[in-house]
Amino acid sequence: MYLKKLSLFNYKNISEATYDFDSKINCFVGKNGIGKTNVLDAIYHLAYGKSYFNPLAIQNIKHGEEFFVVDGSFEKEERPEQIVCSLKKGQKKILKRNGKPYDKFSDHIGFIPLVIISPSDQDLIIEGSETRRKFIDSVISQSDSYYLQQLIQYQKITAQRNALLKYFALNHTFEKDTLTVYNEQLAVLGHAIFEKRKNFIAEFIPIFNEHHRAITNAAETVQIVYDSQLFEKNMTELFEDNLAKDRALQYTSVGVHKDDLSFEIDSHPIKKFGSQGQQKSFLIALKLAQFEFIKKLNGVAPILLFDDIFDKLDETRVSKIIEMVNDETFGQLFISDTHPERTEAIVKSTLQSYRIFQL
Repeated sequence: MYLKKLSLFNYKNISEATYDFDSKINCFVGKNGIGKTNVLDAIYHLAYGKSYFNPLAIQNIKHGEEFFVVDGSFEKEERPEQIVCSLKKGQKKILKRNGKPYDKFSDHIGFIPLVIISPSDQDLIIEGSETRRKFIDSVISQSDSYYLQQLIQYQKITAQRNALLKYFALNHTFEKDTLTVYNEQLAVLGHAIFEKRKNFIAEFIPIFNEHHRAITNAAETVQIVYDSQLFEKNMTELFEDNLAKDRALQYTSVGVHKDDLSFEIDSHPIKKFGSQGQQKSFLIALKLAQFEFIKKLNGVAPILLFDDIFDKLDETRVSKIIEMVNDETFGQLFISDTHPERTEAIVKSTLQSYRIFQL
């Protein structure tokens, strides 16, 4: 599977542009601020129906314009596939496959497997638990559409339970039977989500460890620990034990929406005890493991986006990536970089076909 052609209209700082891509390596080079990352983000948009860098959809429309269009022509399993994502101010975003709009964007997730490695991945270490939960859910959802539907339903019912708790507080009333209806639904969904996350982490960690050892020459000991309240009690018990707390706070304080991943080095939080280089190694190993996990389940190499990472890598890490490209680990690769000479030297050393776009 690969992206053959990309057309952009009024996307971020790009008025209009069309690119015909190589099936292996494609590089966007030029100074900062001219739109290299925006092209990669447009490709991400076609896979996920949203920007990787800016969650507010309307802010992806070029300043002063009324709409944007991202149009991609793919080849998947030797068949042409056209994906178009567009947004007009005041209207809902539209995502189409071969001219037919999706009713739900979630139906598209996983159709174009894709992984991005970017400096902003640092958020996985420094931000709160929601960022890491989204990482878990994104990886699982790429190959398990039913899991994604369970997750959406869980979030919907949690929002309804929260609204009910607020209603009780506002009206100085309480109906336990009504609350129990939501508790029972969340217990079923929460247990299913917990089991899938637990199984995913068990399968993911050995892949992560292998990549981390290769990147660091086994110089460090790192851990990923899945933290969930459901290791101690089931959802029904959690709701019973925290009923008074939930009523006081007016929201659901327990459940799988509180799960987290603990990233550790020598059994200490890497956020506090890891150097910048150690954190970099951890994140690259994490994303390469994501790539391999999705590839294993889908049977096809995801498109891989490298956003401005050669500035952040030493020779050892670059050599590891080149080695993976040469042994056909990767499928189609997109790279953004500020140094044309460096980029060309790196891609030439891969012995693969490539195309360089000067922006």
